[in-house]
Amino acid sequence: MYGLTTRKPAAKVNQLVKHRRRQLDAVYRAIAHPVRRSVLDRLRPGGATVTELAGHYPMSLVAVSKHIRVLEAAGLVQRSVRGREHHLTLDPAALLHAASWLETYRQFWEVRLDLLDRRLRARGRP
Repeated sequence: MYGLTTRKPAAKVNQLVKHRRRQLDAVYRAIAHPVRRSVLDRLRPGGATVTELAGHYPMSLVAVSKHIRVLEAAGLVQRSVRGREHHLTLDPAALLHAASWLETYRQFWEVRLDLLDRRLRARGRP
């Protein structure tokens, strides 16, 4: 049991919060680039190999692989190796935390916009 002056439980909470922030940062960093968003879109219907994906972009296989590594670091893409082929699948679970974070701001603005609408209507403006 921890004494009253021990800070170990708070340290664990802080580590969890920092981890969640890093994960959120990684997801938004990953989806900030149009090529990476396009890769996610292409993986949505099903998996693909790195080579198959690279054929859709006017860049080298190395450049596409760098984008894929960013998506992997964010937890958005899972890789499995079968022989020489690297198969990728979409793992959208990491997007749930990002969407949840964004949802709080949607609610924030909806409340304020509803208030603005009521005030404008009270002044006789449609």
